Amino acid sequence: MKGPVKALTKPLRPRRAGRDYKSRLNREQSAIKMLAIPIITIVLASMMTGMPFITEQALLPPFGLMFLLAWRLMRPGLLPMWAGLPFGLIDDMLSGQPFGSAGLLWSLAMVVIELIDTRAPWRDYWQDWFIASLLIMACIFGGFWFVGLVYTRPAAITLWPQILLSIFTYPLAARIVSRLDRWRLAA
Repeated sequence: MKGPVKALTKPLRPRRAGRDYKSRLNREQSAIKMLAIPIITIVLASMMTGMPFITEQALLPPFGLMFLLAWRLMRPGLLPMWAGLPFGLIDDMLSGQPFGSAGLLWSLAMVVIELIDTRAPWRDYWQDWFIASLLIMACIFGGFWFVGLVYTRPAAITLWPQILLSIFTYPLAARIVSRLDRWRLAA
């Protein structure tokens, strides 16, 4: 009788070393994961403008700017105010804009968001979308002005499809950032 009783009390699967249950409470997040995910997503989003998508006019939204604004509006203390400069310079190198134009415009966008945060920190989703829309539109027109300093400037009417597409795809960028932020904060 000892044999069958012992077989019934024996665990079904042997325990492996190192696979014990660990509590997820009070665990520290990885500092590398906390800092690298926003940086990597903004740089990868800036690289999306180099996709082989050929049109007669600018149509792709400035994904890097949209992700920068989404991270900054969603997590105000995550990126410093000066973060617009290096991300803008990276975007200038990847997109072919005159060097320094996005660095200046994105820095100014970060300053505007900082001013808005000090005046009205109680924003909701619709106000964030409105703020991001205005800043995206200002940065696109500012980039258009900088391009006109170097090259022959086309008509300004050609920017409206890009602006409208950028405004209507910003919620998608905000949704992606919120999912990445949830994964970033998960231990």
